[in-house]
Amino acid sequence: MNDRASGRSPVRTCVGCRSRVVKSELLRVVAGGAGAERALVPDLDGRLPGRGAYLHPSQGCLDQAERRRAFSRALRAEGPLDGAELRRWLAEHEDRPGRPQRPAGMDEGDTT
Repeated sequence: MNDRASGRSPVRTCVGCRSRVVKSELLRVVAGGAGAERALVPDLDGRLPGRGAYLHPSQGCLDQAERRRAFSRALRAEGPLDGAELRRWLAEHEDRPGRPQRPAGMDEGDTT
């Protein structure tokens, strides 16, 4: 029996602290850009193309993931990934409890 049929939510592992939790508690992160300009981008709707890595929306888990170079492995990315955009997003949203929210001004389904 699959998870959806039984009513259970999917479980993912945080690339920072390595704990397994319900997917809805984590932030999906993808590698955006091309070449040397690749950056870690928060995927709030879970719809951006490419491989995703899951992270608790906290600076602590981001620090652990960067220290362990977990994003490069999880996203199968060659070379370094710039975490400035993700770090900025976390600084703005970390103190808010619950599911990661999309920034003000972004409409449902807007992936830009």
